[in-house]
Amino acid sequence: MKSILLALVSILFVSCLSDAGTSKPVDYTVQNEKEIVDYVAKNHLTATRTDSGLYYVVNEAGTGTQPTATSNVTVAYKGYFTNGNVFDESKAEGISFGLNQVIKGWTEGIPYFKAEGSGILLIPAHLGYGSNDSGPIPGGSVLVFEVKLISVN
Repeated sequence: MKSILLALVSILFVSCLSDAGTSKPVDYTVQNEKEIVDYVAKNHLTATRTDSGLYYVVNEAGTGTQPTATSNVTVAYKGYFTNGNVFDESKAEGISFGLNQVIKGWTEGIPYFKAEGSGILLIPAHLGYGSNDSGPIPGGSVLVFEVKLISVN
């Protein structure tokens, strides 16, 4: 009898352990949409929404080359949450990278600007880091980026 009880307790313990590391992704789409719409209204922005849920604001369209989703670009940026807390910022000279190597919100959003253009990207979690934490960014976060497309390389 003791061995049956011990076996049942062991099975329960093991089955609880196997669920511990596998959390299902959370869908933040509705919450993120409301947060972005509220942010746009509060800050009196004229933003365009894409079918994917990305919002963008073009402050300066730019006059240079327009990148594609696979272009290598140099961008200066400041990233923050809708509450204004900054989580990352580049130097004025920007950083260079391939648009196919970054979060989906950048891959989709940066091509709305031409070189020397600037604006704002409002990125819902599913186009950013999803429901996963990434450094100082909690899962489910809306990301706001002020961007200046310095060049298309």
